[in-house]
Amino acid sequence: NCDGGFAEYMLTNERALIKLNPNVAPVDVAPLADAGITAYRVAKKAARKLTPGQYCVILGVGGLGHIALQSVRELCGARIIAVDRSEAARKLARDLGAHYVLDGGDTIVQEVKELTHGGAHVVIDFVGELGAEQVSWQMLRQGGTHYVVGYGGAIHVPTVHMIITEIAIEGSLVGNYVELVELMELNAEGRVKLHGQQYRLDQINQAIDDFKHRRIAGRAVIVP
Repeated sequence: NCDGGFAEYMLTNERALIKLNPNVAPVDVAPLADAGITAYRVAKKAARKLTPGQYCVILGVGGLGHIALQSVRELCGARIIAVDRSEAARKLARDLGAHYVLDGGDTIVQEVKELTHGGAHVVIDFVGELGAEQVSWQMLRQGGTHYVVGYGGAIHVPTVHMIITEIAIEGSLVGNYVELVELMELNAEGRVKLHGQQYRLDQINQAIDDFKHRRIAGRAVIVP
């Protein structure tokens, strides 16, 4: 009931605009204003808790996860463990500099604990359903933090476990204008790039089908 969505034109105001670097094309950064700042915001939160050599698990290296991976890499010196069931997503994670890449099978908790010698310091969950929400907090070490970004499921943690391990579970929503400015600077410098593919507006059904069947590595962009 308002301009936007898949419309050819969108009305906005100056407060929502950021001047692009001359070498940046709008189509290459369009998702940063939504998916980008959502991923960047949680990466900033995680970076405040991570020091060089500590471990950060990123669960789901899709449209948001691949941006968060790069952001964590740029904001702190943590070792990044990327987890995804898709081979294309795992390849993307390797290309983006993840220190370890796992397929998220039934033994994922044990694998992470062995790699990290006891558990990750931070786990960022971009899936939030289909069981991912239940394994995320189990990957943490004593005092670790589980950031929830993806949604759809429900987290069930024994209260005694939270007390004994002193883990924290924290939600993270979309980012703000300042964070978008910061992210655009990282993008202009080539330090955080958007990966994905473009579709014409008349290819929208193909784009949706590709998304549903996990054929998109990164983010899809619709170009009217």
